[in-house]
Amino acid sequence: MNIRSVLIANRGEIAVRINRAARALGLRTVQVYSAADRDSLAVRLADEAIEIGPPAAKKSYLDIEAVLAAAKAAKVDAVHPGYGFLAENADFADAVVAAGMKFVGPAGSAIRLLGDKVAARAEAEKAGVPTVPGSGGRVADIEEAEAIVERIGFPVMIKAAAGGGGRGIRVAADWDSFRRQFPQASAEAAAAFGDGGLYVEKAIEKARHVEVQILGDGRNFVHCFERECSLQRRRQKVWEEAPAVGLSPEVRERLCQSAVALARSVGYSGAGTVEYLYDEASQDFYFIEVNTRIQVEHPVTEMITGLDLVQEMLRIAGGEPLSIRQADIAVTGHAIECRINAEDPFKNFMPWPGVVTALSVPEASDIRFDTMLFEGYAVPPFYDSLLAKLVVHGETRAACLATLRRALAALKIKGIPTTIPLHEALAADSDVAAGRFHTRFLEGWLESRFAPPPASPVKEAAR
Repeated sequence: MNIRSVLIANRGEIAVRINRAARALGLRTVQVYSAADRDSLAVRLADEAIEIGPPAAKKSYLDIEAVLAAAKAAKVDAVHPGYGFLAENADFADAVVAAGMKFVGPAGSAIRLLGDKVAARAEAEKAGVPTVPGSGGRVADIEEAEAIVERIGFPVMIKAAAGGGGRGIRVAADWDSFRRQFPQASAEAAAAFGDGGLYVEKAIEKARHVEVQILGDGRNFVHCFERECSLQRRRQKVWEEAPAVGLSPEVRERLCQSAVALARSVGYSGAGTVEYLYDEASQDFYFIEVNTRIQVEHPVTEMITGLDLVQEMLRIAGGEPLSIRQADIAVTGHAIECRINAEDPFKNFMPWPGVVTALSVPEASDIRFDTMLFEGYAVPPFYDSLLAKLVVHGETRAACLATLRRALAALKIKGIPTTIPLHEALAADSDVAAGRFHTRFLEGWLESRFAPPPASPVKEAAR
């Protein structure tokens, strides 16, 4: 491998995760950090750490010039972007390569192609991957969009062409809703992504969200089976598991092979995820998008396959061919991941930074805890609220859920509210245990169990 050192262009638990994978390969690690993360675990673990700016992400973790300057000063061979921030920024990937370093991920051209949802859809169709009925590309204006809706019928989704992470999506159930939301969606997309382009597609009722992990070295491509990500709040994933619940062997094979076909069609290099909507009633699946980076939920795939996906990314970036063939990858048991956030589920998931006064983590061979926490750590208010990921494994899904319930009961994070109570309730729910859920399930479930208490008349009058 022609990499000896790597700069970690991220923070939090994923920075810690990359550090440990790189150190396991004997690489020197360099951690960039903002002023808010000076005392972070990622900084403590790295061989070298370089401050790149103030707390605001746009002046630190999103500042391409600042990150590149740190990489050049540290004389690293490669840059790993993690997820979020600059991970899917094609200009950043190009700039890293132009500066003479390896970008741990696909080429900028692939990020650019697959990052545009319309272009990605066209590429998926070319590769023979099923896509949701819709515009098939950006619509020029609302009149063109209306003609498409006439053809496919309601409900429909209005999507930002440059969106991601569940953002920039609106659902319209009738003409009034569609005509009201279309210009709003365009304005919001322009503000959020710098691109007001929209496309329209059929909304699949009670769809499940299933995704396939892929690896490629530009010439060889494999899948690492699929993950279930249907338990979502406001289109943000809350709980993930692998393999997906209730897929037949035939559907699983078609799903995974379609992801490999798409990877092959673009000559993909690195780790990526092809996301789908799955219609359980018809057993049809439809392409959504490709995430050209490591995913938050990658540990569940590692738990069922025994692979280290981050190490594979580093090896591929270092010029090595894929170390595994498809025949080498098999599923063993079941894994579930719970995202532990600094949010109060009893107060409408309000983010809650503060100091972790005590931390107790269950330890066992079938339990994994990816985190940035330590006792005394002050969770800053400037970034995403994800603190950790509790991941468990079992021979069956039922055994996995039993282990999860024990692990959640033993996990203690004191000093700030977290989403542990949410996951305890989900792990005890009969519908979750039976796999009876879809992408809209959690919203209704939360309303009945975690709705904030009604305000008292006295307090209302005082307002």
